[in-house]
Amino acid sequence: MCINPDLTINFSPMYRLQWEEVQQKNVILYPEGMVELNQPSAEILKLCDGTRQLTQIVDELEAKFQTTHLEKDVLNFLEDALKNGWIQQN
Repeated sequence: MCINPDLTINFSPMYRLQWEEVQQKNVILYPEGMVELNQPSAEILKLCDGTRQLTQIVDELEAKFQTTHLEKDVLNFLEDALKNGWIQQN
């Protein structure tokens, strides 16, 4: 599965993204378990709210972290997230 840059990206309603106090990190919760996220992954997924396309997500992350050239890394992560069912495109 590949990310279509023309479609918005949203977090799947089958999962829940939340801060887990015990682990001191963001996690994805689902009926069978939990996935612990590193900070960059969590920051990307927080922007997957159905209002942004790939370019907008990359632009916001680059502005927030005052860096450039994040598109390839963000795209690779989002394609993995899409394959895992964590995100959807509309």
